[in-house]
Amino acid sequence: MDLYMMNCELLATCSALGYLEGDTYHKEPDCLESVKDLIRYLRHEDETRDVRQQLGAAQILQSDLLPILIQHRQDQPLFDAVIRLMVNLTQPALLCFGSVPKEPSFRHHFLQVLSYLQAYKEAFASEKAFGVLSETLYKLLQLGWEERQEEDNLLIERILLLIRNILHVPADLDQEKRIDDDASVHDQLLWAIHLSGLDDLLLFLASSSAEQQWSLHVLEIVSLMFRDQNPEQLAGVGQGRLAQERNTDVAELEALRQREMAEKKTRALQRGNRHSRFGGSYIVQGLKSIGERDLIFHKGLHNLQNYSSDLGKQPRRVPKRRQAARELSIQRRSALNVRLFLRDFCSEFLENCYNRLMGSVKDHLLREKAQQHDETYYMWALAFFMAFNRAASFRPGLVSETLSVRTFHFIEQNLTNYYEMMLTDRKEAASWARRMHLALKAYQELLATVNEMDMSPDEAVRESSRIIKNNIFYVMEYRELFLALFRKFDERWQPRSFLRDLVETTHLFLKMLERFSRNRGNLVVQNKRKKRKKKKKVLDQPVASGNVPSSPEELEAVWPSLAEQLQCCAQDPELSLDSMVPFDAASEVPVEEQRAEAMVRIQDCLLGGQAPQALTLLRSAREVWPEGDVFGSQDISPEEEIQLLRQILCAPLPRQQGPEERGAEEEEEEEEEEEEELEMVQVSEKEFNFLDYLKRFASSTVIRAYVLLLRNYQQNSAHTNHCVVKMLHRLAHDLKMEALLFQLSLFCLFNRLLSDPASGAYKELVTFAKYILGKFFALAAVNQKAFVELLFWKNTAVVREMTEGYGSLDGGSSSRRPPVWSPEEEAQLQELYLAHKDVEGQDVVDAILAHLNTAPRTRKQIIHHLVRLGLADSVKDFQRKGTHIVLWTEDQELELRRLFEEFQNSDDVLGHIMKNITAKRSRARIVDKLLALGLVAERRELYKKRRKKLAPSSLPDGEKSLKGFCQEDLEEEENLPEEESEEDEEREEGSETEQAQGSSVLSTANLGQSLHQEVSLLPLGFSTPLLWLQNCLIRVADDRKEDGCSQAVPLVPLTEENEEAMENEQFQQLLRKLGVRPPASGQETFWRIPAKLSPTQLRRMAASLSQPEEEEKLQPGIEPEVPGEQGAEEEHHKEHRAQALRALLLARKKKAGLVSPEEEETPGEKEQLKVARKKRQLLDSDEEQEEEESRSKAPELGAPRIQKKKRFQIEDEDEND
Repeated sequence: MDLYMMNCELLATCSALGYLEGDTYHKEPDCLESVKDLIRYLRHEDETRDVRQQLGAAQILQSDLLPILIQHRQDQPLFDAVIRLMVNLTQPALLCFGSVPKEPSFRHHFLQVLSYLQAYKEAFASEKAFGVLSETLYKLLQLGWEERQEEDNLLIERILLLIRNILHVPADLDQEKRIDDDASVHDQLLWAIHLSGLDDLLLFLASSSAEQQWSLHVLEIVSLMFRDQNPEQLAGVGQGRLAQERNTDVAELEALRQREMAEKKTRALQRGNRHSRFGGSYIVQGLKSIGERDLIFHKGLHNLQNYSSDLGKQPRRVPKRRQAARELSIQRRSALNVRLFLRDFCSEFLENCYNRLMGSVKDHLLREKAQQHDETYYMWALAFFMAFNRAASFRPGLVSETLSVRTFHFIEQNLTNYYEMMLTDRKEAASWARRMHLALKAYQELLATVNEMDMSPDEAVRESSRIIKNNIFYVMEYRELFLALFRKFDERWQPRSFLRDLVETTHLFLKMLERFSRNRGNLVVQNKRKKRKKKKKVLDQPVASGNVPSSPEELEAVWPSLAEQLQCCAQDPELSLDSMVPFDAASEVPVEEQRAEAMVRIQDCLLGGQAPQALTLLRSAREVWPEGDVFGSQDISPEEEIQLLRQILCAPLPRQQGPEERGAEEEEEEEEEEEEELEMVQVSEKEFNFLDYLKRFASSTVIRAYVLLLRNYQQNSAHTNHCVVKMLHRLAHDLKMEALLFQLSLFCLFNRLLSDPASGAYKELVTFAKYILGKFFALAAVNQKAFVELLFWKNTAVVREMTEGYGSLDGGSSSRRPPVWSPEEEAQLQELYLAHKDVEGQDVVDAILAHLNTAPRTRKQIIHHLVRLGLADSVKDFQRKGTHIVLWTEDQELELRRLFEEFQNSDDVLGHIMKNITAKRSRARIVDKLLALGLVAERRELYKKRRKKLAPSSLPDGEKSLKGFCQEDLEEEENLPEEESEEDEEREEGSETEQAQGSSVLSTANLGQSLHQEVSLLPLGFSTPLLWLQNCLIRVADDRKEDGCSQAVPLVPLTEENEEAMENEQFQQLLRKLGVRPPASGQETFWRIPAKLSPTQLRRMAASLSQPEEEEKLQPGIEPEVPGEQGAEEEHHKEHRAQALRALLLARKKKAGLVSPEEEETPGEKEQLKVARKKRQLLDSDEEQEEEESRSKAPELGAPRIQKKKRFQIEDEDEND
């Protein structure tokens, strides 16, 4: 971005800062205000960070802000404002954008901001700038806590943040192109910090107990200073080269020399006396070309060994999401003077600051005073400085703060947390993998330090090491940690450096564990085992089903004893209501909807002979639900209470089905009874066996990770290659499982190793490769299938079969293994399968089980053996869930006709047909066939019909209220889907039954009658609120049918008339009759339509809200007579009004689905209905009027259409005249 592209306001603000003349900067009078304006502009920049980019392109920091900072530091307000602006400008690009953008345009802006930050870092590599910061920080730290103001603390924090931001800027490797021992920009920055004396101030902040609030800032700055350094190399600076380093360098040079000599020898052999046109062509016998002929090779024989079938092929592109993770941490050797300064800094930090600073940071982390992920700096410092201490002059006292079992536990917890987050948070998996790598490095360094303590000449140090190892090896989580990391290793997120550190840490842990267990003799460790306790599912009912009297005679026999107890309890004044609560406060079901469950609980108490509890529960329920006198009136006598309890005892109350009843049909299909497993972690102790623990690593996933690291044996260090070979040797030699390594990819790696000219530098690898190959060829001489086994990774069971013979596992199997099929049994199985596979209406496996005369077999064993014999393609062919019969035979159609005629007048036609039909089919198939045969005209005719209730006059008052409460409607079914499995239907039926049984709404027979009584008692001015309530019910019914889900819907009155009605006691009594729930105290404001009400129930309630006088006018024969005095005009007006009311009521009933075929309108009535519709004046909107007109023009369909209810008023014809 060029300077002329800057915003004019930004350009004017930058010009008002001042100008640089030579080495002197002249500030303008408005310099302070201009700096504040720039801060304000940065606060309101857009998501592309345009202000930041324009200021970076103009080089404001280099040309204006740094000169102001250096030359005008005595101007305190200006100095503070410049520091604030510089902190904002230098904040990391990741903080500006949140993450590395994936969109190309935003990625361009991200890289642009990053390039400006790198320019800022180069400009800060000056002793003058850091000198000013150092002097200012020194003056501020000289102030005591009583003299230091809040502005001083803010300035200290901003200076530390500015240093952190500058050090955080990553190096531009392509631009710098620095080699080792050369001074990079980061090295120049570190040297400027050293010359300014800022490093001494950092050491003071880290060691001072009065400055603990800056401990995390100091630790972050220190970690950024040493991010490119290797602690082992840094510890050896200035002490001359060690013999081990010289030997390593000599080995590397020798390998390079051998490779170079081999390449020279190969090139010398390729030179011929004649040029290549006369090289000739050769036929390679035994190597096929694309066709069936042998391969023809057109080059010289010296090139034959380099031939590959992959020559000339396009390399397969690896998708980006499957590419291996890249290495982000780069270590390099800085200039010598910088390394010497850093070494001295590390030594002073360890002696004076490490223990105090790490304790303070750990306290901040545990008390959650730090920011998110600040524990990564703690783990980095632990790994770096403990490694430096171990490599320089090992003194355990310098790192005693982090050398404890608590530190092991802290690192293990974070490592496990990062591991789990990497598996769950896939979007940030790479970030979690980097944090997990830091935790692994810290864990590795803790183990290395403890191992170093074993070699200390001090007895106290060795004893401390023994105590730590005893605690670490005892706990199971520390031993299982490496296995979990190997099993979930994913090279897409975790780089090879993580795998290298994991292999080296595992090697160190196994070596320490082996030595510790060998020296101890018998080591006792902790063992955790998940104990699975199987428990059969039972019905959730308090009374055992076997002891419950069910018949009326048994209930009558039980009642006398209960009546005697109830008479004694009814007269007892000490009977308390506080001991029994009739509802479950923790249940998701509202309290108002738990009345049915309370009634069931009362009945259970009576059936269990607990008469006092039943009476107490009845009285408590009466206090909670006084409305409707369901549990008796408030002034009920003791005799009436006893009679009410007798009615409850004999009443057929609806009970919620248990899981076994709801899934009875599915349970019959299972081979074993349905069980639930309860897992319990059982902690015990056992004697540790190292070989048994080593067997846990004998897994293909672990070996794959080791082989993956071994592929880079040329780039690996000698120690890494030794760790890999040592683990593979443990598995092959110590466990006698050489066959685990018989894998083709590993053999290709051995071939590359043995043909490497520099193989002499890898003697250990070559020896191991020859050992494994010798074992393989020895096995191949006995087992010819070993060559095929090379293609697959193997487990321990396959290894045993390879070495001991195939089928050896069968001899040592337990009694649970199924018996072997004999040839006679297989012949009988095949004969039965062929005989029954084409029989319709029966399950072939059930038929085979019934006729198979062999050892007892299960359904699963027969199915698997049929697939093994090739008689079936898959196990899925024998699934019994759902029927796949599509074609109907003539006999089946006749049977369907007969069953339809037989059950045509029953309440549930479809249910009876499905129970009695021979060839079981799904509900949707039967409905489609009935429609195709013309037996029914529409699906509605197959819906379940409502059961009629007994007349209210035939029951006593108490029983009438009880029946009205407990009787449930059998709701009509919704439209059936075209294709659905029987499993889905059963689940839907179960949920519908459960919903119907849990409902506590009044029965349909009593609903209309009671609602008409309530409506008739309302004042005359409640017609509009009734119409509004009716529309609300219909709208909710439509929404629930469209969405398929329901939730409580509030009734919000928007007009003053409706609001007054909602406050009326009679109107509220009507709402309770409808089942509308009043607002919860202190939490809700409006009445709510409960979620349990189905669309059909809501439509019936809406239809029952019609004014009584409207229905009276619509009844034939009871229309009011017109007096003779009235003229013909008034009589004509009355007739039109009656027709309009009749059309209105018929439309409401049709919308609720309650119109019988006899009530369908005649053609004449249809015309009248159209006239009445034209007379409606809609109150909602013009859009609804257009929608209503479009619907009236639409052709009528066979199935009734659910239309939206509209508010209207009937206009008389003569009112417009």
